[in-house]
Amino acid sequence: MNKLNSMIDRFVYRHPNFGIPNLMRFVVAGQVLVYLLYMFSNAGAIAFLCFDLNHLLHGEIWRLVTFVFVPDSFRPFSFIIMLSFYYFVGTSLEREWGTARFTLYYLSGMALSVLATVLASLITGYYSLTLSSAYYLNLTLFLAFAAMYPDAGIMLYMIIPLKAKWLAIADVVLIGWSMLRSLLAGSVIGVVVPLVSLLNVLIFFWPEITGMLGIQTRRVRHQSSHQTIQFKAAARQQRKKEAAQGYRHKCSVCGRTDTDYPDLEFRYCSKCAGYHCFCQDHIYNHVHFTEE
Repeated sequence: MNKLNSMIDRFVYRHPNFGIPNLMRFVVAGQVLVYLLYMFSNAGAIAFLCFDLNHLLHGEIWRLVTFVFVPDSFRPFSFIIMLSFYYFVGTSLEREWGTARFTLYYLSGMALSVLATVLASLITGYYSLTLSSAYYLNLTLFLAFAAMYPDAGIMLYMIIPLKAKWLAIADVVLIGWSMLRSLLAGSVIGVVVPLVSLLNVLIFFWPEITGMLGIQTRRVRHQSSHQTIQFKAAARQQRKKEAAQGYRHKCSVCGRTDTDYPDLEFRYCSKCAGYHCFCQDHIYNHVHFTEE
């Protein structure tokens, strides 16, 4: 997982122009068109958009992509709420990560959803097992959002205010319980599909997850501890300098400061040696400092 996460970081750094800007707009527009198609025709009219291994083997390769345009619900109120919510979540992640990383996350989620369906089909021998929406893909978007903004307020059913982290924990618990029930019942599909689909979150957030759980090798743990001490010491030195500066944050790549650009977001990279700040355009697109 660490190697995959490092490969993602390198890919995003080397290909800053990769991706589809405002990707969620295209997804939302596609779902609106499919919803209208459903409303003004019979339900079977959208069956050619869903993914299953049987049709893929017969050359219908567009299904590898078009399943993301099938809404989770066709009830008008639920459709509007869910579409608005996932558009908000997706655009927030793209703004935080940048287009390249967000597009890679979305494409990875699509690929894993398809892979989960294919594996379940091969294991059960039932090739018509259908992936009829991007439910798990959308769930990975929300889990990523909750990891980035754990204290963000979410109005459940437009009435109950809850923090994103509590909703994410509830989702994980419910999925875990559902997988356990499927396992006890001998249902391979109920275990394989959610497990493989949600690997996206593990891959992209593995360092954070291992950090919280303390699952590290001795060597990595020693390096991490040493780096943490250096980071904290450098942070104390940085705070002493702030009083004498006309700004608090300055990007170590482009030199922009929070004084000159008050609307720009700045973050510090704990993987760099020392205490180095980066603007939102370079936090994921920079070469890590190895010496102070």
